[in-house]
Amino acid sequence: MFDLPLLQPIPFSVFLTTIIRLHPKEEPDQTDNYVKHYCCIYIWILCWPVLMQSKSNVITVSVDYRLGPEYPLPIGYTDSWEAIQWVASHGTGHDPDPWLNKFANLRKVFFAGDSAGANIAHNMAIRFGSYPIAGLNLEVVILLHPYFGGVNPIGSELGKHKQLKAYTDQFWNLANPLGRGLDDPMFNPEKDPNLSGLGCSKILVAVAEKDSFRDRGLYYKELMEKSGWLGKLEMIESKEKDHVFFLFDHISQNACTLYNRICTFINHQSRV
Repeated sequence: MFDLPLLQPIPFSVFLTTIIRLHPKEEPDQTDNYVKHYCCIYIWILCWPVLMQSKSNVITVSVDYRLGPEYPLPIGYTDSWEAIQWVASHGTGHDPDPWLNKFANLRKVFFAGDSAGANIAHNMAIRFGSYPIAGLNLEVVILLHPYFGGVNPIGSELGKHKQLKAYTDQFWNLANPLGRGLDDPMFNPEKDPNLSGLGCSKILVAVAEKDSFRDRGLYYKELMEKSGWLGKLEMIESKEKDHVFFLFDHISQNACTLYNRICTFINHQSRV
């Protein structure tokens, strides 16, 4: 059904651009159950959603949000929310982008991201749970090596990753100078009173064995299970690998295993 993805920049505000990837080889039959494709809103890295789309029945919208220090947080969150609202505006079939109008199934939407993008994807799902958008149904959130933290160290942050935690914590404080520090609910899900209201029914979290954020990902699973959230969360761990290794080594066995697991997860949801 799909060839190499088409990269189509679409400016829809003064600052923000989304990139929509879809390259059908032929026009689908209008009676086909898959005329309307799963819609992925992917935050942050460009190459990973291209790989993901090539094996999955999805349209991908990648959010190019503004970055610090020129644009401190929460601008990354507000830009991403604006992009989600723009996608949702296509629910009538008569809005700006013809590919979304014709092919995107906005009843089957998922948010995904890696590292800081995974943090934003989580926070967008929290916001969606509190402020659902008419015409858009969020089914799944995929968090790859999520960038979470907190004042109190956990797991390997108490030992071998103690110095690295101090270093990476600085990024949060620099990016969010007006926030509430390391226990800001946007950075530390444990402090979020709205955790149980996360607005999807399924989450896939990927961690890596050597990643300093691994224990934060595992703790996220524990938090979600204790929060009262009624959905299902699945985990996958890549052995002997570090943070977002798949962006730099995407043909390794570990990367292919992760990639195939994500695609299987997506394709299963698209058939439900």
